[in-house]
Amino acid sequence: MNLRPNVQTGYSVCPHDCPSACALEVEVLDAHTIGRVRGARDQTYTAGVVCEKVARYAERVHHPDRLLKPLKRVGAKGAGDWQEISFDDALDEVAEQFMRAEEKFGAETVWPYYYAGTMGLVMRDGLHRLTHAKKYSRMYDSFCVTLAWPGFMAGTGRLYGPDPREMALSDQVIIWGTNPVNTQVNVMTHAVRARKERGAKIVVIDVYETATMRQADTGLIIRPGTDGALACAIMHVLFRDNLADRAYMAKYADCPDEFEAHLDDKTPEWAAAITGLRVSDIEQLARAIGATKRTYLRMGYGFTRQRNGAVNMHAVTSIATVAGLWPFEGGGAFHSNSGMYRWNKTMIEGLDVKDASVRYLDQSRIGPVLSGDPRDIGDGPPVTAMLFQNTNPVSVAPEQDKVKKGFARDDLFTCVHEQFMTETAELADIVLPATMFLEHDDIYQGGGHQYVMFGGKLIEAPGQCRSNHDVICGLAARLGAVHPGFDMTPRELIDWTLTNSGKPSLEELEETHWVDCQPNFDTSHYISGFGHKDGKYRFKPDWHAVRFRPDIGPLGPVDDIPTMPDFWDVIENADDTYPFRLATSPARGFLNSSFNETPTSLKREGRPELLIHPDDLDRLGIFDGDRVAVGSPRGEIKLHAKACSGVQPGVVVSEGIWPNQAFSDGKGINTLTACDQPAPAGGGPFHDNKVWVRGSR
Repeated sequence: MNLRPNVQTGYSVCPHDCPSACALEVEVLDAHTIGRVRGARDQTYTAGVVCEKVARYAERVHHPDRLLKPLKRVGAKGAGDWQEISFDDALDEVAEQFMRAEEKFGAETVWPYYYAGTMGLVMRDGLHRLTHAKKYSRMYDSFCVTLAWPGFMAGTGRLYGPDPREMALSDQVIIWGTNPVNTQVNVMTHAVRARKERGAKIVVIDVYETATMRQADTGLIIRPGTDGALACAIMHVLFRDNLADRAYMAKYADCPDEFEAHLDDKTPEWAAAITGLRVSDIEQLARAIGATKRTYLRMGYGFTRQRNGAVNMHAVTSIATVAGLWPFEGGGAFHSNSGMYRWNKTMIEGLDVKDASVRYLDQSRIGPVLSGDPRDIGDGPPVTAMLFQNTNPVSVAPEQDKVKKGFARDDLFTCVHEQFMTETAELADIVLPATMFLEHDDIYQGGGHQYVMFGGKLIEAPGQCRSNHDVICGLAARLGAVHPGFDMTPRELIDWTLTNSGKPSLEELEETHWVDCQPNFDTSHYISGFGHKDGKYRFKPDWHAVRFRPDIGPLGPVDDIPTMPDFWDVIENADDTYPFRLATSPARGFLNSSFNETPTSLKREGRPELLIHPDDLDRLGIFDGDRVAVGSPRGEIKLHAKACSGVQPGVVVSEGIWPNQAFSDGKGINTLTACDQPAPAGGGPFHDNKVWVRGSR
């Protein structure tokens, strides 16, 4: 059914870095123009609801500042002096620079770099095919999942869980370490339905009073990085008060008696001192879980972006096993379904020409990599040529001072394929205009749900914009890279991938728009056993077994991880010099650095601000609205203070990745964050920062 009479409706998928991966109904006004965007009503997870950012996507597609022509830098890096050139000439220049770099240093001097500006499998992952075919340095994608996923799989052995739509069948939904009102609106759709239809309680646990917490029945504000302590105290109470499901654990867990003894001193009093919660709050939540088998633990990514994030995730997931929640519809623990799809990406990624001897470079450490840090590049060549797609590291990568210093090197050639003139594009040598998701074909999966979805091309791209696939194939032809995938269209790649992954053909998928891949109840709830060989949930996991890339170098002290769930105190604690803990949380109007170019989002968010407790403002002699300087061991930025009683004293929060130019000194929030590689598999500890705060003129 059309959204408006006489307006064509097209079906698509939101491509952005969000587990919701919403199915969309899009008004197509003509061959070049879209109107309103809504959630697809017939897809049972999206259920007709999308976030406000995507609902007004026409503002982004038809933005007057979209890049429309290839540009070549003619002045100093970052000076903004550009010359328009043809697309073919631009690709020729990129290929020539890559070949020149390879002749001097070898293939590993070239580092293709991407991320999740689009989550489409063809357009996001196709850059691997060029990387593998040319034996360029590989990229370890560590921004997002490498702390969270190992923590979940350490216990379960698999990366999937109870059907997310079962939240609507729960009697208690615990939203832990995520702010879905800002970041995954569909979580709220199903949680609120449970409250309306079943009288379910919604509990939110986070480091500040988020928009989600304001909609909850119970909100617990804890100190950043202390989730493991809270989880252990909850399980202590479950054992202590005979609310633990010992019969379930006897069948499904590896060492419940040993684990109970381990938790003996993890009392609510112990956890209260660490988390900043009241003992009564911990006791009350534990008893509510013990009395409510249909408790659905919905864990996000945010609370894992600490140096102890994987341990925290494992501890929280373990609650579902101690309480015996897994066997119940509307019960259990869920983080992501990403492990259930089992794609064959040979043709998309060129896996058949992958050379395991080629080095990995960690995307989170792009600053040290470009600075030639031997910890990163080892005995290999320096990185002297790069191609960027779907990411903006000069804004989103940690340790921004190092990143910018690396980009300023005269001997570094960069090509940025982008939709807007981002901070990264501003420092490039060649800028290529990119399509948006409605201007090309792709397929998508939902990490937060269970659908494979097709997003077909609905409108023509403006100007000279070309898709990621077109650029990669154009470069491959010029570089002599050989692989069948370079000779296939996106539709052919999609169809090959679907049929070789045991899924419906593209023709079938186009008819239905999406296919439900949720495993059956017994599999999703681990009734048939967990993913380890003995079918047991692991309270005592093998952390070495969940490392994604054992060949990328040191990733933190794996052997130092606690044997069982605990509060692992390796976070960047406040001290006399840096007396505050900073979390860099997502804003409602932005998604990473996407949407921070749209006027509506900028107007909605206002300006970069630091949420700080009124008592801390009084102590510092700072007033609400004052400009403040914030410093970490990595650097210093300036923004404005905002009084917020919804954080604990000693904790500060900055929402959103604003454009660097929105800050008075041009330095964005990730100037303060670190590029450590926490155990067991690395990952960006973006919310784990010690900082000082001072008044600033």
